[in-house]
Amino acid sequence: MQFHILSFEGPDAYSRAGGIASRVTGLVRALADAAYETHLWFVGDPALPGHESQGSLHLHRWCQWISQYHPTGVYEVEEGKRADYVASLPPFLFREVLLPYIQKGGHAVILAEEWHTVDAVLHLDWLLREAQVRDQVTILWNANNTFSFDRIDWHRLAEAAIITTVSRYMKQLMQQWGVNPLVIPNGLPTEALIRPERQAVEAFRARLQHRTVLCKVARWDPDKRWLLAIDILGALKQQGWRPLLIARGGLEAHGGEVLAAAALAGLRVAERAFLEPGIHGLLKTVENLEEIDVMSLRSPITLPSRRVLFHAASAVLANSGHEPFGLVGLETMAVGGVACTGCSGEDYAVPGYNALVLETNDPREFTALFSELHANPQRERGLRQAGSVTARHYRWSEIIQHLLLPRIQFLAKRTTMDAPATPSRPAQARSRPV
Repeated sequence: MQFHILSFEGPDAYSRAGGIASRVTGLVRALADAAYETHLWFVGDPALPGHESQGSLHLHRWCQWISQYHPTGVYEVEEGKRADYVASLPPFLFREVLLPYIQKGGHAVILAEEWHTVDAVLHLDWLLREAQVRDQVTILWNANNTFSFDRIDWHRLAEAAIITTVSRYMKQLMQQWGVNPLVIPNGLPTEALIRPERQAVEAFRARLQHRTVLCKVARWDPDKRWLLAIDILGALKQQGWRPLLIARGGLEAHGGEVLAAAALAGLRVAERAFLEPGIHGLLKTVENLEEIDVMSLRSPITLPSRRVLFHAASAVLANSGHEPFGLVGLETMAVGGVACTGCSGEDYAVPGYNALVLETNDPREFTALFSELHANPQRERGLRQAGSVTARHYRWSEIIQHLLLPRIQFLAKRTTMDAPATPSRPAQARSRPV
């Protein structure tokens, strides 16, 4: 079986903008590790090779001729890249890779991500039907969020692909659009379950002893409930906890509003960047914070540093108001941290058993749950251990073996039985290059 993942985001630094990059990078590497020939078609770094092979994994960097003039990142000139992706990628994928493979009797699986790839799916579906080989390809299209749902022709997409999503929360939202998607959750790469170095954790805690360290890593977006995090910090400070919030946001304008709200609430704010990469950079950054309440990190946090931060913190605030899946909470569990989630897309969170779960915007909800947990060290250890066990069930290897592959086998049979005889050419593909 040959896999093709269609996505704007991918493993390159140029292509990383959020959770989609983490999702597709973990997924394709797990598929390749399972010895499946796997192709990732994404908007990649223009300075890297257009096609790169890493064992069973093939990286295809698309739209590079556009990206070289727009070096900021994957979503710069988004519409221009999407138009090029839709018009040029499906014919190349069909002609150069899919057709030779399925003519030899192979079965291929297309996994497309987010609204940017919808018209590419319609284009590819039309090409396969025209060639009368549609029954040898299973196409799935996945929603990671509700972005641009109003731009999607759901009826045509449902005819061209099996629609999936990442949580029961998203499934309920999508039913409002007349869609009933299959749920295939996000997973974790194997390296996400590696515990942090004990010496690094001890060094981190030694620098911040007598402080109650909270951590929040998310886009500066109102949906992420940053302002509630500030309210929680203020409530803890009033109760004498000496809290410190280590915050890592993005480039969004809401970040200025959050830090201004913190200052207005009487919290002392500092912004810092790593002076050197990795764990040593993290440890130096958290020195001399005795008089600081909110420390905003201006540098990306590497995976080894994130392990230390998530494990060593008293709690990681992953408490979004709208969270399609909640990967940060799961990453926190994986390294034995205390995850504090919201109650939207975190299907893995069991309140009080493996996570703290917030259902309101009242900071007193967190202070009550946290105080009770902190007063019972044995219960805290149990919660951290239960979180670690939960996270292991969400490894990509487990998701692929127990959820994705059984679904694909069933869907392949259904595609064969249900494939319509008359193809309907997508309007978006009418001007495609020959």
